[in-house]
Amino acid sequence: MPLLKNLPFEWLVGLRYTRAGRRTGRNSFISFISLISMAGIALGVAALIVVLSVMNGFQKEVRDRMLSVLAHIEVFNAAGSMPNWNEVAKEAFLQKEVRGAAPYVSAQAMITRNETVRGVYIRGVLPEQEPKVSDVAAQVKRGNFNDLRAGEFNIVLGSEIAKSLQVGLGDRITIIAPQGQVTPAGVIPRLKQFTVAGIFEAGHFEYDSTLAFVHIEDAERLFKLDAPTGLRLKIEDMQRAPQVARDLSRILPGNTYISDWSQQNKTWFAAVQTEKRMMFIILTLIIAVAAFNLVSTLVMTVTDKQADIAILRTLGSSPASIMKIFMVQGALVGLIGTALGVGFGVLIASNVDIIVPFIERLLGVQFLPRDIYLISALPSDLRWRDVGTIGGVAVVLAFLATIYPSWSAARVRPAEALRYE
Repeated sequence: MPLLKNLPFEWLVGLRYTRAGRRTGRNSFISFISLISMAGIALGVAALIVVLSVMNGFQKEVRDRMLSVLAHIEVFNAAGSMPNWNEVAKEAFLQKEVRGAAPYVSAQAMITRNETVRGVYIRGVLPEQEPKVSDVAAQVKRGNFNDLRAGEFNIVLGSEIAKSLQVGLGDRITIIAPQGQVTPAGVIPRLKQFTVAGIFEAGHFEYDSTLAFVHIEDAERLFKLDAPTGLRLKIEDMQRAPQVARDLSRILPGNTYISDWSQQNKTWFAAVQTEKRMMFIILTLIIAVAAFNLVSTLVMTVTDKQADIAILRTLGSSPASIMKIFMVQGALVGLIGTALGVGFGVLIASNVDIIVPFIERLLGVQFLPRDIYLISALPSDLRWRDVGTIGGVAVVLAFLATIYPSWSAARVRPAEALRYE
């Protein structure tokens, strides 16, 4: 090929050694080890891409389910209530990325029916405003979120709470507020009956089992508040919530506190990031093992080609040229293995939703039972930044694996190599 003829001779010889033209005896064995090294790099790269994509998918799935209930940003007053929430909302909208705002009341309470008692997190909301900051209204599986009307003391329960209390639409439950009432007989807890008007399912066990919604005015009466607890905000890009929260802290009055969704779940997100880093390190060892195989391949090639090296040296090749030949050979194996691994890994990661169900039907098993994991499909989120990082690490490891064998080849003495030829 004309293109190959224009390459430096180090590339031409390195390409020839990579192809291993004669496949008999020792050359055949070296070629086999070279293929194993290439396959090992490809397998390691593909496995790392698939695993990180699935972990990213799980993280995205859980995060989206959390943010379907949580707000991107919460603003609350140091005094515990925010009577001027309308003014605060207007000031928040001065930040161009804010897309929605809604007041809320939050408090912990006990919920009971018959002999069953559960801890619950009560959130008072305005049904007409809540869809601007969360997807709870769309997640109501039974009933209607708009049935939360002031003075009617209706309640929308999480699906797990409803299941544990064995209640349905129209059933009555009792809320026990932590603030007691002082009576001549002493301090007694304050009780209020609510009617179940809806059951929602966010797909996140923590919220489905601990969260309940009531009208904001009913919540203020129950907990003896004279104003909402604070304001919940939704922004255009949830990934910029920390930056937007910092910008809002400079706009809003000094007695307000601001927290974003990443701060509210800081421990969980930190644990996920740590797990991803550890998984990256562990699976990178697969690529490192393949790189060690590449070292052994090149060492055997150098030993087998000592006569060729000696001839090239006598013809005027410098030690640097000899070193380049074997670095080209090793780098090509690494590049081809990385390219195959990236292609295979991207193909699998992009089709996990097809491949996993096929394997489940073929083997008659279910990898993710819905009653345990709350999701039945294996999620995948392929990120090209991860693919680039993995490919770069694989190429670097393959290149590093060529240094010692190439340096060893450059030190071959022509006279000693040709002595017994």
